[in-house]
Amino acid sequence: MFRTTEISDAAYESANLRFITVKTDKLKGRGDICVFVPPMANLEDLPLVILLHGVYGSAWVWSQKAGVHISALEMMEKGEIPPMVIAMPSDGLWGDGSGYLPHNQKDFESWIVDDVPNAVIENITSVSKKSELFISGLSMGGFGALRLGVKYGDRFKAISGHSSITDIEQMNLFVEESLDNYKQEVASENSVWSLIEKNKKHLPKLRFDCGSEDQLIEYNRKLHKQLKENNIPHVYEEFKGAHEWSYWSEHVRDTLRFFARNYK
Repeated sequence: MFRTTEISDAAYESANLRFITVKTDKLKGRGDICVFVPPMANLEDLPLVILLHGVYGSAWVWSQKAGVHISALEMMEKGEIPPMVIAMPSDGLWGDGSGYLPHNQKDFESWIVDDVPNAVIENITSVSKKSELFISGLSMGGFGALRLGVKYGDRFKAISGHSSITDIEQMNLFVEESLDNYKQEVASENSVWSLIEKNKKHLPKLRFDCGSEDQLIEYNRKLHKQLKENNIPHVYEEFKGAHEWSYWSEHVRDTLRFFARNYK
């Protein structure tokens, strides 16, 4: 599947985190994935959660700024959620953020929906082609998760977004690169709501949340209103908090619980 693959050596790994680097035509080079693998024995066909980072970040941020692997293992040991593998890929490392969209001769979208699952399946024995897929993310990663989860609804069982960008125009709040780099030729590809409206007959289970002090709160409220007015089932929650890691570290647990409820 990939011309070259490197995976971390178990002798030097810690906290149940593994690291994969593959060379892919989608990125015209290499892409990184940090993977949390539950330490329980004899596990197979585990659900795979793809967790996307926001602008400025990379494959390491969900573990090293939010400790998601620690939270997940604690929840598994308490029986709150079943064992699941969490793949945390880089976005392709273009500019301040790739937006998880195809542009500039690189397919950051297909990197996530095609290459990341395949790289994990090839390298992590507890994941297989039978594994159910889930996708989530924060901010730009929330946009990626909602957008890709809806567009590829036949692949993902459920979607969750935290403090999500809901339209390409909002990338202007975070990046210095021109929006011309991100805008897709098909207008519906630029908006979460437009994609939902286009694919509403076959949507995965959907949830999203946002902090009440977040700069993106009104955009998330608008998406919730659009979904509600069109009788599209979803879960929307607001919590106290801003656009910050303390918020995401806490509420990623809500995502894992949501995925657990919609597993099998």
